[in-house]
Amino acid sequence: MATVELYTTPICGFCQATKRLLDSKGVSYSDVDVMADPSRRAEMTQRANGGRTVPQIFIDGKHIGGNAELQALERDGKLDALLNG
Repeated sequence: MATVELYTTPICGFCQATKRLLDSKGVSYSDVDVMADPSRRAEMTQRANGGRTVPQIFIDGKHIGGNAELQALERDGKLDALLNG
């Protein structure tokens, strides 16, 4: 199974949708709450090539984007292949 990393905040609806999708697939992920730990936001922005919104999603270290990109991968039938390495 791939390593999945999320940068989120607890008040973000798109973050919750991302987690619901991953949870429905039984995927484990690390979740960095950039609201609780603001110092991690700069790390997120750098890793996401300037992306400042949440969620920011990484699968095996590769930047996927946000919830819209994750949902598009699922719709296109490409997400499972990424998650299974």
